[in-house]
Amino acid sequence: MTAHKPGAASVALQMTDTHPLPRSEGCNPEAPYQAFGCSIFPSSMAPVAKQVSAALQMEEMGDTSHPLLFIQLNQLLSTPAGLEWRETARWIKFEEKVEDGGERWSAPHIPVLPLHSLFQLRTCLQEGKMLLDLEAPTFKEIIDKVLSGQPEETELQPELRERLADLLLRQPRHQPTKSLLWLIHELILSPCRGKAKSWSEPGAQLSKTPLKEQLRNQFKKKVPPGAEVAHVVVGEVEFLEKPFTAFIRLRQGVGLGSLAEVALPSRFLFILLGPQTKVKAYHEVGRAMATLLMDELFQRVAQQAEHREDLIAGMEAFLDELTVLPPRKWDPSTRIPPPSCLPSPYRRTTVHPPDWQSHSNGDMAAAGDRTGLGDLCPREELERTGRLFGGLLQDIRRKAPWYGSDFTDALHPQCLSAVLYIYLATVTNAITFGGMLGDATANMQGVLESFLGTAFAGSIFCLFSGQPLTILSSTGPVLVFERLLFSFSRDHSLDYLEFRLWIGLWVAFFGVVLVATEASHLVQYFTRFTEEGFCALISLIFIYDSLKKMLSLADAFPINWQYRLDNVTFYSCVCNLSIPGHSSARNDTLTPLPLAHQQPPAVPAGLSRTQCLGQGGHLLGTSCQYVPDVTLVSFLLFGGTFLSCTVLKHFRSSRYFPVGVRKLVSDFAVILATLTSCTVDTALGLETPKLLVPSELKPTNPARGWIIFPFGANPWWVCLVSAVPAVLVTILIFMDQQITAIILNRREYKLQKGAGFHLDLLCVSLLMAITSATGLPWYVSTTVISLAHMESLRKESASSAPGEYPKFLGIREQRLTGLAVFTLTGVSIFMAPILKYIPMPVLYGVFLHMGVEALNSIQLTDRVRLLLMPAKHQPDLAYLRHVPLRRVHLFTIIQLLCLALLWVLKSTVAAIIFPVMLLALVGIRKGLERIFSLHDLSWLDSLLPESTRKEAKRGQPREQEEESNGEEVGDVLGTTLFCSCPRRFFGVGAELGPS
Repeated sequence: MTAHKPGAASVALQMTDTHPLPRSEGCNPEAPYQAFGCSIFPSSMAPVAKQVSAALQMEEMGDTSHPLLFIQLNQLLSTPAGLEWRETARWIKFEEKVEDGGERWSAPHIPVLPLHSLFQLRTCLQEGKMLLDLEAPTFKEIIDKVLSGQPEETELQPELRERLADLLLRQPRHQPTKSLLWLIHELILSPCRGKAKSWSEPGAQLSKTPLKEQLRNQFKKKVPPGAEVAHVVVGEVEFLEKPFTAFIRLRQGVGLGSLAEVALPSRFLFILLGPQTKVKAYHEVGRAMATLLMDELFQRVAQQAEHREDLIAGMEAFLDELTVLPPRKWDPSTRIPPPSCLPSPYRRTTVHPPDWQSHSNGDMAAAGDRTGLGDLCPREELERTGRLFGGLLQDIRRKAPWYGSDFTDALHPQCLSAVLYIYLATVTNAITFGGMLGDATANMQGVLESFLGTAFAGSIFCLFSGQPLTILSSTGPVLVFERLLFSFSRDHSLDYLEFRLWIGLWVAFFGVVLVATEASHLVQYFTRFTEEGFCALISLIFIYDSLKKMLSLADAFPINWQYRLDNVTFYSCVCNLSIPGHSSARNDTLTPLPLAHQQPPAVPAGLSRTQCLGQGGHLLGTSCQYVPDVTLVSFLLFGGTFLSCTVLKHFRSSRYFPVGVRKLVSDFAVILATLTSCTVDTALGLETPKLLVPSELKPTNPARGWIIFPFGANPWWVCLVSAVPAVLVTILIFMDQQITAIILNRREYKLQKGAGFHLDLLCVSLLMAITSATGLPWYVSTTVISLAHMESLRKESASSAPGEYPKFLGIREQRLTGLAVFTLTGVSIFMAPILKYIPMPVLYGVFLHMGVEALNSIQLTDRVRLLLMPAKHQPDLAYLRHVPLRRVHLFTIIQLLCLALLWVLKSTVAAIIFPVMLLALVGIRKGLERIFSLHDLSWLDSLLPESTRKEAKRGQPREQEEESNGEEVGDVLGTTLFCSCPRRFFGVGAELGPS
């Protein structure tokens, strides 16, 4: 029988209680299970368990850290030269073995142990020698104290003691991790030098100082900072009649010379030597000890244990979480690859609280917290103070101490790549929405205004906002309202910009009122249902607009379907300058005209197409209307850019090349591809940004100025009537701004400097007044680009154990990247000679990529796929374990209907009520509580604040009691939900592959 430790739900091994192995006196057989609440017999928690639980809780909260252990297994092997210690395996988070031949390490994998080896290890810990908090500066002193302090009944003879000391003090042969250059160097020199020389000759004594091979070992880069070493030493010797076992814990980490593979301080030693056997018993017991020390919970027990019984209790708690696989039902030689996400060790100590119930009818509020849905936003930052502008003052007090570090924290190379990537996305957005605004408003607002407004509003927001990681931009819903407002003004003979000015002033006033009354408190009611509906709409707008722009190229640059390559000799185009009734020598000439986008031949009398038409001539010939296949090449660039972005995103999480190389390639390859495509634009004349180098910064439409006056063009009563549409715009701005803010400030992103919901809303409101007075577009937080900005600033652990995914550390919070992006956007007005060579299809490809990635990464998209997927092929998603499939489909269909309604309202004349419909999503979500139980909503969405408080107070939801289907929803305490990896709500990036 074999057993492996996946860290999942526990299966108690009652056989361990009845095992006939002897126990130390005073060791309660039930104490191990009672220590962590795993026993069926009630008892108080052991002191060591309380200490470990408290320590793990502090580590979970980030108040402390615990050094990891690098565990090394040295085994005594017989060689032609004699007995030799060799490193055969190592552990940090997972196991690595030296493959046959001793030339390479195996891939990291989850250790698989024979169950009997764990029972034998427990006997070793019960009967062997144990020294806790030993003080010894050298390995020789440690061995002397271990061998000299034996009890009388087990005291070693002086001869055996000397032979054991001599054997243990021999230099082990390690298997170093070599760099690629080192391997190439050995490969080149090996034919000249013959067989490679080992680290040391068999029988050599242990060095008191680290060897040069230890210092240059590449594996040290994979060991987390502050790690310590645990040595496991096992072997068979012929001069012993019974096993000799010792477990040593040093009071402080001590460097033991060349004993370890890497030069790190050592903390634990486990020694097992005994007579020869026919099975690999010692090796498997050594692996069991190393696997036990690899466990985070047992590491804490071993660090804090005061007696032998504490270690036994820790081991029994380890045994209680094993999952047993029957023999011949699974191949034990199969190596289980490391998972992408591991459960929190602290959750293991509290997985069975005293008041826990086996079914999910209990604490729904706790269920919401367990699934991560209870932490949609920082609740403490949304608590009402009851004072005028109280929330705003709290935001300012919270953010002021971090203001200086918001600039110094940006001094990192990662910020440079973030600036380049987000600048490209921001410029794309400014060009696209600027062109759309120009078409919708008769150039009252165009690309120039879009660039100026983006640069000005974004820079001000980055300097004074509460969450400077947010990117301001024009959005689809705002564009819809601008189009409706211009049409209404034109139909009723009103001045559009003046009418818009009064609406913007009213919106600014209403925004200040919302800030004063702490209306941001209401964002707690924006659950996943509302967020997914809104963000799916924004993503679809990104996708739709990019595809619409590309399809419009077929009209601007039609493909010449009648072109025949075989008839190329028949095609011609000449300029006819002759005028009927008038003749001259020059007018009777016919000048050949070359094809479009080709240089004319060096003919002195040749006239270009423009010159011909300018002199009153006309073109004659079958090739005069020839248009190159710009549309085809544009679609190739468009699709190529989209595929490049997608491939590079997945390349970032691939297994090729080191992590640093993958990051560098994925960050800069899209930009390099964009610059390369400029040569294609020069050759084919593709569509490029419609930017002109302004000699003077004049508005796109000459009929307007940079300052919009509030009176004169419209009747006086317009200033009062404007309050009505301003209410709708206020709802739209509030929803757009706060939904983006709540997503960016989720706890899962581990932001340390706090949010600023009230301060952000104030900045957006005041900017509304300024941009309205200058005739610039209105700006609000854009979800997709802001999430891309945060993804480009992800911080991950620099070193990670083999097989371990880099740990997400948070976001590099600062103001400089956003400020640099918007400054470059403003400077881009004067960079038209450069920007005009970037094909628009490339920018549309980036646009499409951002929309698709955001859409594919929300839970709604996953549930839509489930509608088309047979049950047997559906993935093992957490909510499918606890919610009936038909209820999941019903929830998805309701969301899709709401999304379709939003799209219809946006695209029709009823778009004026679009902001009200966004607000109505909150009401629809509240109404879902009459259709779904709170248990189902806790898995599919999240509980509203009053529902959470009500269920926390009552303990059991009535809806769950009255649920008519009676289906078993199972256990909500799946430990797979307690992943330390941050949950991806949108496409903020894939995890890096294992290093």
